[in-house]
Amino acid sequence: MQNTKKDISLTFLYFLLSTLITGWFIHQKYALYENTQQMLLSGSIAGAKWGIQILAALLFLGKKKFEFIRRISFVCFIGSALLLSYYLIAYLPISNANQFLLALGLCVSVMIFLYFKAINHTHISLKWHFGWVLCLSIAITLQLTIVFHII
Repeated sequence: MQNTKKDISLTFLYFLLSTLITGWFIHQKYALYENTQQMLLSGSIAGAKWGIQILAALLFLGKKKFEFIRRISFVCFIGSALLLSYYLIAYLPISNANQFLLALGLCVSVMIFLYFKAINHTHISLKWHFGWVLCLSIAITLQLTIVFHII
């Protein structure tokens, strides 16, 4: 796939919308955080896993880097948009914490599937999927330990 202005614009738009949605969602869930620093840390961890993937793609994927980055920008956007499912799940008769975990589980599950599809469509090594799952696992662990002090 050629690196067209449209592709660059879409990539930028997807990552921008994802950042805005995630930031808004984190801000709306302010009650989950003890302070602003914790809220910013949460957003930084979420963004870092994508930053690592973009940097790795720029360094190691050669001609496929921009196609891959465009595809994962869409995955990122869909993942952020699925965080908003929390507001639909809120109608279920379960606790607020479980509603949040269910929305997060949906988001992560769909992103794992879509990331796998992005790798297949870009025709790059499956190692990229395992690398991203590792980044995702580290990010979730950091969220649960540093941000929420659950484990």
